[in-house]
Amino acid sequence: MLIHPQFDPVAIQLGPLAIHWYGLMYLVGFGLFLWLGHVRIKQQPDCGWSGKDLDDFLTWAVLGVIAGGRLGEVLFYQPGYYLAHPAEILMVWKGGMSFHGGFLGVLAAMLLFARKKGVSFWQISDFVAPLVPTGLAAGRIGNFINGELWGRIASHDLPWAMIFPHVDAMPRHPSQLYQAALEGLALFVILWLFSARRRPLGQVSAVFLIGYGSFRFIAEFFRTPDAGIFGQSDIISMGQWLSVPMIVAGLGLYRWAARRNAVRQH
Repeated sequence: MLIHPQFDPVAIQLGPLAIHWYGLMYLVGFGLFLWLGHVRIKQQPDCGWSGKDLDDFLTWAVLGVIAGGRLGEVLFYQPGYYLAHPAEILMVWKGGMSFHGGFLGVLAAMLLFARKKGVSFWQISDFVAPLVPTGLAAGRIGNFINGELWGRIASHDLPWAMIFPHVDAMPRHPSQLYQAALEGLALFVILWLFSARRRPLGQVSAVFLIGYGSFRFIAEFFRTPDAGIFGQSDIISMGQWLSVPMIVAGLGLYRWAARRNAVRQH
């Protein structure tokens, strides 16, 4: 039986300055976003992006991820707790970031950036979408290091079942790693390959919505459900409730983009 290593959440201590693993994983995610973006610009020089555009957008995206992710955690998952402990809302280094909230924050950043550049929102989102999943994988690894968002109880026969000693002595799914593999690596490969060819405007974004929503919905079956604003449910979790609209919107956007492209070609 595997046992969670119980990592020290502080990666580096420099006097009073503590650098947490969770924060480092965010830096890794932003770094990969920047590097992959420059790779894609070289691969597709007609994409409408420059290195300066990418650097500028990253600043907007960082603000959107952090502000949106934290507000999403506060509003979607733990409103009661943060209402009682408002000072902890700003303590992002302790963990507690909602993807769906961060997603809304990045949407806002893309809208503002598209307006600033005077281009279509979908031109921005189609370029950004393939660069996001590696950051999601880094974030889930940060969750694993912190020993948070642990999985549901698993069979003793499961070779990779893991005990999280700070939770209990039951074997559990290391669901953080499942999510890193699905929402992170698998989604990255799908989007990177799909976007390598010219696609109708909006379709790459649609595949991101469908892919993330579907992978997250599946992964939630192995993750201990969060209470959320609808209460705690072992049938449909809060993460699944928030993923369903993404899947539906993605399917609708994919169809709209295909039909719009067909009309233009005729």
